[in-house]
Amino acid sequence: MTKRDYSGWEKEDLIKRVEALEKRKKYGLVWDEESTKEGFEKESRGKLPVLVEDKSKEIHTDDNQPTHILIEGDNYHALSVLNYTHEGKIDVIYIDPPYNTGARDWKYNNNFVDTKDPYRHSKWLSMMSKRLRLAKNLLKENGALICAIDENEFARLFLVLEEIFINYEIHCITIVHNPRGIQGKNFSYTHEFAFFVFKKGLKIIGRRKIKDEDVDWRNLRDNGGESLRTNARNCFYPIILKNERIIGFGDVIPNENHPEQQTEKVKNQYYVYPIDRNGIERKWRYARQSIEKIRGLLRVKKRNNRFEIELGKNFGTVRTVWQNSRYDANEYGAKLVNKLIGTSEFNYPKSVFNTYDCLEPIIFNRKNAIILDFFAGSGTTGHATIILNHEDQGNRNFILCTNNENKIAEEICYPRIKKVIKGHKDYSEITNISQNLKYFKTDFVPNESTDTNKKLITERSVEMLCLREDSFDEVDQAEHWQIYKNNTRYTAILFEPEEISTFRERIEGLDKQVSVYVFSLTNDTYTEAFEGLEEKVTLCAVPESILKVYRRIYK
Repeated sequence: MTKRDYSGWEKEDLIKRVEALEKRKKYGLVWDEESTKEGFEKESRGKLPVLVEDKSKEIHTDDNQPTHILIEGDNYHALSVLNYTHEGKIDVIYIDPPYNTGARDWKYNNNFVDTKDPYRHSKWLSMMSKRLRLAKNLLKENGALICAIDENEFARLFLVLEEIFINYEIHCITIVHNPRGIQGKNFSYTHEFAFFVFKKGLKIIGRRKIKDEDVDWRNLRDNGGESLRTNARNCFYPIILKNERIIGFGDVIPNENHPEQQTEKVKNQYYVYPIDRNGIERKWRYARQSIEKIRGLLRVKKRNNRFEIELGKNFGTVRTVWQNSRYDANEYGAKLVNKLIGTSEFNYPKSVFNTYDCLEPIIFNRKNAIILDFFAGSGTTGHATIILNHEDQGNRNFILCTNNENKIAEEICYPRIKKVIKGHKDYSEITNISQNLKYFKTDFVPNESTDTNKKLITERSVEMLCLREDSFDEVDQAEHWQIYKNNTRYTAILFEPEEISTFRERIEGLDKQVSVYVFSLTNDTYTEAFEGLEEKVTLCAVPESILKVYRRIYK
């Protein structure tokens, strides 16, 4: 990094600079934040972010399917909004940030950052650090962050994650995503990395599902060393079949009893023993007291006049090096996106199966999970989430945040998600999946602490409150209040406290639980006005509940 020129500085400014340097930590990750102020910080000075829905881009296919969210705007502003709407609610954050290759792959203050920029790494670290700190607030206690990266910022990313996520485990996965390789001066890179971050001591990564064609099926009969019946008495018993399906397991056979055949027919059932083709009595790989636990991993294969029982572990522990043709970023990234939307100027989209396999071990048993990607790009995370829902009838929701640089939100991310929902003839297995989508844009309101502005913030926060409650179906648009609903509860917003008595009567007529947001200049929730409705109504004063979050972010 080049030295800074202080020759033109005033004495007072130099003193402040020295004092600031003296206060800096002496160990750890340090970068020059004075040179890394972002454009959005200047542009949004004196303003607070809100959301505005673009109803022309709403996709609605089925009331019983999840409603996903796409937010167009700077992801720092989007994360600020989400710090109010989704604090502690996100199961998985998956991000694929700019890799800082120096090949015009990202902008800072509206300018591309290239290899000649002396603050290239500082700018990247500053950009990532600000967003990761906001993102951390959104994770559930058992939530996880997944961050894809390549060798350009691999080491620095690890250090900034270690600094922000104290008392978290950080694991690095190597993924072969470009088997052809990217030629360097000395090595041809075929891989990238994915950091998995979650709280220490938790079991977060579940068993990873493998496609049927990738299962390694093996005979349940043991044929290796010490595989004879006499080596393990509890491993010699019949497996009972009917219509070529396993229906049960018999008792351990006494030592003095010897079946005449490997497969014996008893009425309309078959009893299969671990006897090989030479008639040698061997043993099953699992004892009688253990076999029931793996029943779901067994299958029956008929060969000639006998049945074989095969064991296929279709779930396995996740290893740290992933290599599979489905991770090919060209075949299942660039080509897929190009076909789905007709054309694409988006560089290096991730293979949808790469992202799928990152998400699946964490949320395969969380069918109501919320997945966030605040570097959404071409929408790969959204596509992967929809595939997961389709496979197990899940109700997972994604939130995608992306700017509209080069129209990426409007002309790449949104059309891709729309095509995934509506269908594409070349990708029938991973498109034409009924889901819903809401499209929002970030906007701003003044930050001055006046009564007029507080009223304005409340009026402009309706979309935020609906997002917070996941309630988008309009029930009532009265002069002084608005009411929305989902399948389980209502969201009611009162803009005029003087109308609270009439508003209460309206609330009493609703047939489900109600989240009530009351406009108040003094942070009064008007609890006494809802006396007797405590079991039905949850109260919150606005805009103070929103401003409290924003004061923490925009210090």
